[in-house]
Amino acid sequence: MSAIRIPASVFLTASLLALAACGGKKDDKPKPEPVVGVIVAQPGTAAMATELPGRTDAYQVSDVRPQVSGIILKRLFTEGGIVHQGQPLYQIDPSLYRAAVGQAQGQLASAQATAVAAKLKADRYTDLEKINAVAKQDAADARAASGEAQAAIVQQRANLQTAQINLRYTNVNAPISGRISRSSVTPGALVSASQTDALATITQLDPIYVDIQQSSTQLLALRQAIARGGAMPDKAAVKLKLEDGTDYPLTGTLQFSEVQVDTSTGAVTLRARFPNPNGLLLPGMYVRAVVSQAVQRNVFLLPEAAVTHDAKGQASVLVVGADGKVVSKQVTDNGLSNGQWVVTAGITAGDKIIVQGSSKAKPGLKVRAMPASDNPAVIDQKPQNGGGQSGAGAAQ
Repeated sequence: MSAIRIPASVFLTASLLALAACGGKKDDKPKPEPVVGVIVAQPGTAAMATELPGRTDAYQVSDVRPQVSGIILKRLFTEGGIVHQGQPLYQIDPSLYRAAVGQAQGQLASAQATAVAAKLKADRYTDLEKINAVAKQDAADARAASGEAQAAIVQQRANLQTAQINLRYTNVNAPISGRISRSSVTPGALVSASQTDALATITQLDPIYVDIQQSSTQLLALRQAIARGGAMPDKAAVKLKLEDGTDYPLTGTLQFSEVQVDTSTGAVTLRARFPNPNGLLLPGMYVRAVVSQAVQRNVFLLPEAAVTHDAKGQASVLVVGADGKVVSKQVTDNGLSNGQWVVTAGITAGDKIIVQGSSKAKPGLKVRAMPASDNPAVIDQKPQNGGGQSGAGAAQ
C-alpha cells in the first residue's frame, strides 16, 4: 500500500494556527493593576491662617524733656545704650533751685512763728471777751488773724514743696526703660522747661508691636464664618516673616483690631505683640504676619500631593471608588495650613484619597489601593500581579 503524501503547505498552515493559538492565550492574561497609596478622609479642624502685611512699632516711646530751666552740667548716659526707668540722664545747674528751697524754708518758719503769736493773742482776747474786758469786735479780729496765720503756714509749706520739686527736677531722669537715642544737647547748653525739642528719646523694644493691615472684606468673611458656626475663635497666635524671607523664631499674640475701616485703603488695622529680647525687630521694619484668627471645623486636611490644580485654579483629587476604580473629584480648598490643603467641599468622610502613585492612576482605571507609606518608594515596589487583593478593600 502506497503512503499518502501530505502537502507541505498543510504542515505550514497547522504550525501557524498553533502559534496563533499560543499567542492568543498570552494576550488574554490580565495586566497587573497599578498599586497606589491612599489615606482615608476624616473631618477635622484647621486654623484659618492669613498672611498679611505689617510694620513694627515701638511698645513705648518717651521724649526726655527738661521740666526746669538752666544750664546742663553733665550728661550721665551712653548714647544708644540701654537705660532704666528713674536713671539720671542729665544734671542741670541746681544753684538757683537750692536757694529757692532755702528761701521757702525761711518763709515757712516765719509763717509758723507768726501763727504762734496770733494764736496766743486770739486765746487771750477770747478770755477777756468773757468778762467784757475787750470789745467783741477786737476778739473776733484776733481770732481771724490767727486763722490767716495758719493758712499762711499751709501756703508757705506748699511753696517749699514746689521749690523742692524744682530742685529734684534738676536731675533729669529716664521716664521709661529702653534704648536711648543720641543726645540733642551737650554740657553747657541752656535748656528751658517750655522748649519743644527733646533732649533725647527712649524707645522700649521688648516687647514690640506689629501693626497689621487686613482688608475689610476678609474680616467680614471671617466674622460671617464664625457667626454661621463654620469657624470658632482662636487664641489668635501670630507668626512673622522678616524682610529677608526668614521666619522670626518667636510667636506673638493678637491684641486688638481697630473698630473703624480706613476709607483710603479699605483696611482694618490689627495690632499684635511680640517678645523681642534680642532687639532683632526695630520700629518701622516691614514684615509679613501669618495670623491665625479662627479655627475651621468639619474640614479635610490632605497632603499637598493629594490635591492638583488645573490652569484655572480648580482643585481636584483622585479617589478609589468602591469598585476599585479611580474617580476624579473636584474639591474646594481654602489654602494651605501647616503644609496641608484645607478642603471644605467635594469629598466625604471615608473616601480613599490617592496620595502616592497618582501618576499611574487614571480615572476609570482599576487599581490596588494600599495604605500610604512614609516612604513612597514602598508603593512602587509592591507586587503588581493580578492575583492580589484589589480595589478599596486593600486599604483598611
